[in-house]
Amino acid sequence: MRRERSGTAALTASPVLVGAVTLLVAIVAVFLSYNANAGLPFVPTYDLRAELPNAANLVTGNEIRVGGARVGVIKSIDAKPNPDGKPTAVLDMKLDEALRPLSIDSTFVVRSKSALGLKYVELTLGNPDSPGYEAGATVPVKQFRPEPVEIDDVLNTFNEKARLGSQRSLTGFGTGLAGRGQDLNTLIREVRPLLDNLEPVASNLADQQTQLARFFRELGDTASEIAPVAQLQADLFGNMATTFGALAGVAPQLQEFISESPPTLQTGITEFPRQRPFLRNSAAFFRELQPGVATLPATAPVLADAFEFGAETLPRTVSLNRRLASVFDELAEFSSDPRVPMAVRRLASFSRTLRPTLAFLTPVQTKCNYVTLLLRNGSRHLSEGDQNGTWQRFIIVAPPEGPNNEGGPSSAPANGGNRANFLHTNPYPNTASPGQTEECEAGNEDFLVGRRSLKTVPGNQGLVTAGQPGAAE
Repeated sequence: MRRERSGTAALTASPVLVGAVTLLVAIVAVFLSYNANAGLPFVPTYDLRAELPNAANLVTGNEIRVGGARVGVIKSIDAKPNPDGKPTAVLDMKLDEALRPLSIDSTFVVRSKSALGLKYVELTLGNPDSPGYEAGATVPVKQFRPEPVEIDDVLNTFNEKARLGSQRSLTGFGTGLAGRGQDLNTLIREVRPLLDNLEPVASNLADQQTQLARFFRELGDTASEIAPVAQLQADLFGNMATTFGALAGVAPQLQEFISESPPTLQTGITEFPRQRPFLRNSAAFFRELQPGVATLPATAPVLADAFEFGAETLPRTVSLNRRLASVFDELAEFSSDPRVPMAVRRLASFSRTLRPTLAFLTPVQTKCNYVTLLLRNGSRHLSEGDQNGTWQRFIIVAPPEGPNNEGGPSSAPANGGNRANFLHTNPYPNTASPGQTEECEAGNEDFLVGRRSLKTVPGNQGLVTAGQPGAAE
């Protein structure tokens, strides 16, 4: 017994064995991730084939869904020739075992998953009491209905003139209104006082005592006084004719320049925004490389030592590989446990459930840098101290005086009494998450003087926060 314990301790204390086990687990995880689109290994599937009039831009690996939930994938897509010369697409589908047997009155239709062209097959289950397809059977083409409508067909309903007009309108309105949300709010707020003030002004102008008619008569007198210089104006137009006559020699070039200017400008309007993500990602990539490149002079000797030790260690892995045989035997026994597929399915379900939450929270860091700021502020909170320890850094802000102020209990949010006694709180600021305004509002809100604010402030506060390029430190 003593010899067995010492041998076990020697194995667990071996860094080579621990590293090998860690590497093996990583390889298995990568293998499972790589094969996720084609279905997890060791998971039984219900295989069917289905015919449809055309593949409608489907590709291998596209999902098959029921009610929005993924129930299978497309394993392969083949073409089947017909007697009339028109081919039919044949899908090889791998469905969840829970769908066996699929009712023969079930229908399929190809749907768009996004505006970028990604597709999936939507399965509508039929009557569960109807007969079902056996594994390997082929669903006939008549079960693909209704006929799907592609986004290209919808867009093609607009002729070239309508598309050009819509494009110019969107470009004009977008350029004119971009970044002017606060100004529009101010305009709407000031229109009512403007109309109230315009009413007496219009009444005065309509009054006969204003002599508005005389104003126009005086304009005629002004024109008669300008008449003596009519010759000078005629000479001006004559000189302009001389200038344009000189330009007539290069008229073809000018015509070509004018005709090519609109498509050139339109190309710039279309292409420059598409280059922004590439330039933005390139800047972020090189910015993230800077810390690593800066540490190379100091880490190069360490890396050299690591390679030197690796050259000595790798020859020893031959015997290690022999000892790994028992580890693989244990893994094979583990994979045959019927509880393993159940656990894997639950992990997949958990991942699908967590996906919307991660999609909503990802811009909080990737666009607004809030997670980094939280960690930085937390570290600075206890960054000062002496040999006895550290202490917290804080400052006391005295609440303003007035009814319902923040210094004590209140019956309602503070809303007056003095210039400073207005509650400003924004429990759910915009963080550029899906469904929100594209802005990093938390920490960037304007302080609305003399007004209570219990929600997001008007306008777009931008996407720049502390720690990002262009932010004021």
